[in-house]
Amino acid sequence: MSVPQSTRPSVPPADRRARPAWPRLLVPFLGRVPGVRRRPPEEGSTTAHDLAVRHRLLLGLSALLTLSLLVSYEGVHGDARPLRTSSAPAVLAIDTARYALGEAEKDAGATTSTSEFSKQIAVAAQSLAAAAADDVGAAAGRQAVQTITGLITVYAGMVEKAQLHAADGVLRKAYLSYASSVLRAPGSGIQDRLTDLRRQQRAAVHRQTSFGPLLWLCWSATALLALALVVALVETQLFLRRRFRRKYNPFILSAVLLLTVGCTTLALFTFWTHRGMAHTRRELDRPLTGPGIRTAGQRTASYLADTGFHAAATVWIVIGGLLLMALARTGLQRHITDYRFRPR
Repeated sequence: MSVPQSTRPSVPPADRRARPAWPRLLVPFLGRVPGVRRRPPEEGSTTAHDLAVRHRLLLGLSALLTLSLLVSYEGVHGDARPLRTSSAPAVLAIDTARYALGEAEKDAGATTSTSEFSKQIAVAAQSLAAAAADDVGAAAGRQAVQTITGLITVYAGMVEKAQLHAADGVLRKAYLSYASSVLRAPGSGIQDRLTDLRRQQRAAVHRQTSFGPLLWLCWSATALLALALVVALVETQLFLRRRFRRKYNPFILSAVLLLTVGCTTLALFTFWTHRGMAHTRRELDRPLTGPGIRTAGQRTASYLADTGFHAAATVWIVIGGLLLMALARTGLQRHITDYRFRPR
């Protein structure tokens, strides 16, 4: 007895259309992942397996991209904060101290104590205190600053004692000679110590602003992962459109939009931050004296003004990565569930 046509169970037609070869090429690599191993075909259809491959591939690429982007982004922006708050201000403070001591030396030979000499000594001492507060050179740097500060006190004391004696007095000449040796002695004088300290701080600036081979490798890997994920998402959208007759999958398209906008924004933030760091390095590499020190300080502050905001985007990389995986999973989960519970 024949079954009426209207009462026959509805079974989705077997999908025999030509499919892209690249998902099947990944099966040998993903075959050991739970849920991805090829299942026996159900009435000639491999849709369930294709969905599982794409599901695992999208989640895996999303996780790898999030990790790679986090490492690459932090590699650049992690150095921006110490450059802005410590290294660059320390170089400027040392330059200020050197210039102030040079100006004080001009007034050291005055017959009487002058306010200008005392002012310049105070400026030098305050600049070194600011450099110490900026954690210049860690423990060794702080020790060097303390030593230089002590020598400045000795230098100022010798000059003040010299000014108490007659202009042609022997003691005056002796005190001024000793003060000059404290300030200018090769290797152990205040100015040479400041020069060495500045060299160390400039080396720190160069390390913090460099974009070395390791960073290039990280960013290259990140770019390749981002491109692979975009291609995988677009291919998944085309696959769902062919197989399920739905023109658009809003979750997959949202993932593509999130990935494109997010990566573009982070790349721009990184470019702007590194450009500001490079400008800062070039500014501090120049010899700075007098009003040029203040101008350089204003310029470096403007170059690094937005680096804190850019660095704060690090947390959004993690949030964006989790959201990307959630969108990819949601976009495929309904179809995977339908095929998981298909009547056999």
